[in-house]
Parts: sequence; structure tokens; C-alpha cells
Amino acid sequence: MSDNKKLSPSILLNVILFGFMGQVAWAVENNFFNLYMLKIGGDMHDISVMIAVSAIVAFLTTLFMGSLSDKLNKRKIFICAGYILWGLTVIAFAVINPESIAKLMGTEVGAAIPLTVTLVIIMDGIMTFMGSTSNDAAFNAWVTDIGTSSNRSKIESLLAIIPVIATLAVTGSFGAIFGDSKEVGQREYSLYFLILGSIVTVCGVIGIFSVKESRTNVKTTAGFGETLVYGFKPSVIKNNKSLYISLVCMGIFSVSSQVFFPYIFIYLDKHLDMSALGSMLSPGVIIFALVFIIALVAALVYIIIMSDRNGKAPYLYPAVTFYLIGLILVFFADDNILYFLFAALVTIVGYGLLMIMLGAAVRDFTPEDKTGQLQGIRMIFSVLIPMLIGPSVAERISNAYSVTTYVNDYGETLPTPAPHIFLASALIGALIIIPLYFLSKEFEKQKALNK
Repeated sequence: MSDNKKLSPSILLNVILFGFMGQVAWAVENNFFNLYMLKIGGDMHDISVMIAVSAIVAFLTTLFMGSLSDKLNKRKIFICAGYILWGLTVIAFAVINPESIAKLMGTEVGAAIPLTVTLVIIMDGIMTFMGSTSNDAAFNAWVTDIGTSSNRSKIESLLAIIPVIATLAVTGSFGAIFGDSKEVGQREYSLYFLILGSIVTVCGVIGIFSVKESRTNVKTTAGFGETLVYGFKPSVIKNNKSLYISLVCMGIFSVSSQVFFPYIFIYLDKHLDMSALGSMLSPGVIIFALVFIIALVAALVYIIIMSDRNGKAPYLYPAVTFYLIGLILVFFADDNILYFLFAALVTIVGYGLLMIMLGAAVRDFTPEDKTGQLQGIRMIFSVLIPMLIGPSVAERISNAYSVTTYVNDYGETLPTPAPHIFLASALIGALIIIPLYFLSKEFEKQKALNK
């Protein structure tokens, strides 16, 4: 693939459209669904089980469907049909709640909670299948197909910023749900699922007219079984050392972030008193925060542009430093809201930079004719292992160290996520320094070859 390929307006539109809506849907699943699980009577254990099931489904789906998209030389049908069905599965959650299940079973609401929790976990797996087919397998492979080493950091910067914007959109549009969930009834939740699911489905319909195939000139002669196991072959690992080093770095980073990320909305809702924030923010503080954020965004954009020109190696260690220091500061912030917000901002800087650099590294070092087959391998490191380990670590730490509890809508007393999950995340994240040393060497080799 030539490095002269331009990022056309059509490509940018689809990257933003499908990237944004995909991240909105994932933000809902990875954060809002965790709150919803608590709302219907589940606990942190149920959340960790749901996340683990979702991770396994995501990995298997991406491995199978990514390989299938390579074998068929098709991306568009998987993206568009997947998004349409993905939206429909989100809509289905509008009718999955203890009240509806109790009415269907002819029993008390309390007796319907275990079945409702089980149904939510099963339906979350089905939704993950649709989302992983369309987003993790097909869309990510499509992005790799259309990118080059000279513009990939620009694409990755969009894909790294989009999750933040998507999370803000989810939180802002339905702020009442996160702000005072005890007063939100099933009608509001059902409306939420209906609106979100409909938008995701419409996105898939738009893609029918806007997405162009990215593998029109690629021929695949290997059998389907061979494409499934391709990324596990020792010879493939040896010949693509740079890719697998990148994946190890991505894996450690993802395990670290999955310790706290699935519980961040619950932490804000149950541990911090966010309602007190408004009285603390004077006009001067707000103006200073806005100026700081604008300067931060400008600095990130500058780094992204320079990383395309000068290589990514110089920015790896500063990104890790921001990320780890931020997490440690969040731990010490505890329930001090302003201190927490400052520490969270530092963490986000490091998190965003690492997402950009590691994501670009994985795409840079992925063989162009094997992008679909290797999406499943990527999912092992970015989703499967992190989601099996991270939430389980957070659950155990919170059970051991949480000093606050809350009573859910069904009278059950449950522990809140403990601040210690951020410290655990930092300790795990520090392990990335070892493979990062080797990744920086690979970046330097890549830069030398591109001169």
C-alpha cells in the first residue's frame, strides 16, 4: 500500500461516524450497563461476570468474523449489517427489567431479579457479538486497510479522542441517569435504549451508501481454517515481532485500565458526591479550566502531528509517566472532588497518548493482507485478557478495602468501588515499561526504514 494514499473527506466521515457511534455503544456497555446492572439488583460480582462473558464473546467473534471478512474480501457488509443488528439488540434492553420479567412470570419483582440479571448477561453477549462483528472485526480492519504509516497517527488520534467525546455525549445527553439514578424509573431507561439503539441502526443504514470496500484488489488463497489459526503460528509471531511486542504493550495497558474503567461511573455516582461540584466552581475556575483544556488539546494535536514526522518513540515514556502519576493522584484524591478532577485530567492525558501510540503501532506493524485475521489476536490483548483480569481485580480489592456502601432499589446493601482500584491499576500499568523499551526500538527501526 502506498504511503501517498490521502485521507479523503469520505474516509474521514466514515472514520468519525462509525468510530463515534461504535464508541458510544461501547461506552454504554462498558459503563452505563454496569450502572444498569446495579439498578436491576445486580452487584459487582454480576458486573465482573457480565464483562468476562462479553470479553470471551468479543474475542471469539472478532477472531471468526475478522478471518471470514478476509476470506470473503469484504468489509462493508459486516460493518453495515452489523451496526444495524447491533442497534436492534440495544433496543431489546428496553423490555428487560425485573418488573417486566415478574409480570411475565406471574411472580414478585424480587423473585424475578436473578432471572433478569441472567437475561441481561446473555443479551449483553448477543449485543457484543453484533458489535464485535461490525466494529472490532470489520471496522477496525477497514481502518487498518485504508491507513498508512505516514497518516496512521492522525487516524488513531481521531479514534482515541472519539471515545472521550462519546463518553461525554452519553453522560451529557442522559445526565439525569448518572446524576441521581435512584429517581430514574424504567421508563427513562427504556427510552434511553430505544434512542441509542435507533441511532446505531441508522448509522448502519448510512454506511450502505457511504462506505467503500477496502480490499477490492486483495486475493486470499488460504483456507478458512488456516486463516483462523494464522496469528497463533510460531512462525508468524517470529516474523512479526514488532506487532506482537506492540500487542504485549497494549495488553498490559488494557489490563491496567480495565481495573478502574468499568467502574468509573459507579465510583462517581456512589463514592463521590458530584452534586456538590456546582457550588465549588466559580466563574474564574471555569474559565481557567476551559483555557487549560484548550491548551491541552492543542498540545496533543501538536504531539500527534510531530509523531507522524519524527516517529512515536519519543512520546511513549512521557505518556506512561502521565498515566501512572495520574492514577496515583486519583487514589490519593479519594473523595476530594476538585483534586480528583485534576488527577483524572492528568490520567486522561497519558491514557489518550498511550491509546494513540499503541493503537498506531498495532496497525503499523499489521501485515496489510492479514488485517482481518489478526483482529482476533488483537482482541486477546486488548479485550479478552484485560476484561477477564481487570474487573475481577477491582471486585476483590473493593470487597477488601471499600469503607462505604449503598442501598440499591431492592433494599440490598452493597460495597462501592474503593479508591484502591486506581492504585492497583497504576501498579499493573508500571509493568508496561519493560516491553515498551523494545517497542521504542521497533519504532526507531521503522523510522529509519521510512527515511
